[in-house]
Amino acid sequence: LLDYKTEVLQRLSSKKQLVVSTGGGAVVWDVNWDYMQKKGIVVWLDVPLEALAQRIAAVGTHSRPLLHYEHGDPYTKALKRLSYLLELRGKNYAKANARVSLEEIAGKLGYRDVSDLTPTEIAIEALQQIEGYLKE
Repeated sequence: LLDYKTEVLQRLSSKKQLVVSTGGGAVVWDVNWDYMQKKGIVVWLDVPLEALAQRIAAVGTHSRPLLHYEHGDPYTKALKRLSYLLELRGKNYAKANARVSLEEIAGKLGYRDVSDLTPTEIAIEALQQIEGYLKE
C-alpha cells in the first residue's frame, strides 16, 4: 500500500511545469525521491531550526501532529522534535539538486534574522540556485 504522499507524487509526475511543495516527511521514502528527481528539480528550503520552532510555537503545535510527543513549552517542544527530525532526514535533504539557505540569504542581504526575509527574496535565491544547478 502506497503512502498518500507517494500516490500524489506518482500522479503529479506525469504533469509538466509544476511547483510541488511537499512536507518534510516526503523525503523519507526512496520512491518519493525517485519521482521527484526523475521528473523535476528538488529544492531544499533550509530554514534554521530555531526560526521554524518560533513559527510553529506562534501558531501552536496542534497543527503539527509529529510535535505532540514532546513535553514543555511550544518553542522547546518544536525545537526538540525538529532537531530529531532533521537528524533522521538530513541526509535525504542533502540530496536535493539545489539548497536555499535562509541563513545565507539573510547574511548576504545584511538582515539580522531570517524572519526579515520576504518571499520574493527567497524565491529569487531559489531561482539562482536552480539556474546554477542547470548550468552544471
